[in-house]
Amino acid sequence: MKIPKRIAAESGRYSLVDGIPFRLPVESHHSPALMAAFTIDAAKAAALLPGREVHPLTLWRGRGLLLITVVDYTSTNIGKYIEFSIAIAVTHGSRPAPALVPVLLRKHHDVGQYVYDLPVSTEISVKGGKGIWGMPKHQANLDFRIDSRTVSSQYDLDGQLAMRITIRRPRWTGLPLRLSAANFCQFRGMLWKSVIYFHGNIGASVLLPGAAKLLIGDSPRTRPLKELAIARQSLFTAFFPSSAGVLDDHVEGWFLGYGDPPQTEPQGLASVVGLGLSQAWPPPPSCDGRQPGQTEAPGDAAGAADQEDAAR
Repeated sequence: MKIPKRIAAESGRYSLVDGIPFRLPVESHHSPALMAAFTIDAAKAAALLPGREVHPLTLWRGRGLLLITVVDYTSTNIGKYIEFSIAIAVTHGSRPAPALVPVLLRKHHDVGQYVYDLPVSTEISVKGGKGIWGMPKHQANLDFRIDSRTVSSQYDLDGQLAMRITIRRPRWTGLPLRLSAANFCQFRGMLWKSVIYFHGNIGASVLLPGAAKLLIGDSPRTRPLKELAIARQSLFTAFFPSSAGVLDDHVEGWFLGYGDPPQTEPQGLASVVGLGLSQAWPPPPSCDGRQPGQTEAPGDAAGAADQEDAAR
């Protein structure tokens, strides 16, 4: 991971963007995070991607990758909030890349993640993330729980369970990790790319049976994910007891192209113009019987389809 020199040069300066005051750079500190990845049907994932500019990253035998990342931001330029990212690993270009090759040639194939959904705790996070970086942020009921055996997060929306992710808490979290990640997002009928640089010590698992449990609820926001033939077992999981990151202020954007005229009006500036700077959180999630103090053991991923077993 190498943070551009221009970001370091901004340190100590101030900006005011869309009414949001920033002390540069835009960064976070001391923030626990969990990650989990599951293989999915790449062809079915393509149907959830906009335009013709991004394509599912294919690992093997037509399998793509669903990435769940939840960060409990305890210290940022805009206050505290939880962010629950649901994304599909993608390549950016005029055509899909060969299987596995982008994993080795990330820059050549412009590898990143297409952020399908991005609920957050606060209004100011929606205003900044969507209005400045084009991220599909919206407020929702979220939590982040660190228990003796598990780390978990639940996402409720409009009184319905949208998603719950639970991973087995690793015994050792001393592996240092530094990396960058590109986020591709759809906003205003355009494709936006932003980059985040982050680091921290992690505990991780790869192909560990029972390492993660993914539950997809009936919220219209997440229901389409049930059609992706999500693998029952996670490909990998990771837990950061404390992470830090820098969000690049450089953004790239392209028009999204379709074979036929789009029939649905994309979400646009009207969705952020009236937003304020509130750092208040909605109530914590309460759907599906979760109670305070309840510990959930990891298990199989919900919403998995039999096609995964058939492919084997």
